[in-house]
Amino acid sequence: MPERDHHRPTDPSAAPARLRSMASRLLGRAAMHAERISNAHLGAVEATRWQYATLVTLRDGGPASQATLSERTGIHRSDMVAVLAGLTERAEVARAPDPTDRRRNIVTLTPAGLSRLHALDQLVDEAQDELLAPLTPTERAELIRLLQRIDDHHSAR
Repeated sequence: MPERDHHRPTDPSAAPARLRSMASRLLGRAAMHAERISNAHLGAVEATRWQYATLVTLRDGGPASQATLSERTGIHRSDMVAVLAGLTERAEVARAPDPTDRRRNIVTLTPAGLSRLHALDQLVDEAQDELLAPLTPTERAELIRLLQRIDDHHSAR
């Protein structure tokens, strides 16, 4: 398998037309650019996209068990443990035994976590603007609608 250098820019027009017309290849390249841009914005404040996803999920869905957070965010359970450890260390989330089942923890967003999330929301918005810069607002909305449709279709399988 060839070595990959995700940081080296490539000239998309150098690729054969067949490759430039494949949705799977273009989506993969767009995902690579999205990850690079998002990581740069979040990394500047020592945050990760997994931490961001967890904070958003707690804000929007309320307190949850680690297993529920894993399901809602798509973060593997073993990785969720590390994400929560980092957020707990920063006092952005609190973990406490579930009163109905003391074998599991309930994770809650703290005021510090909510404050941090407000700052991260701004960075993520900037990253989205950078990623989608060549598109008009109407095109951005259409792209998101189409990507959601693809994701919904394949997630239901």
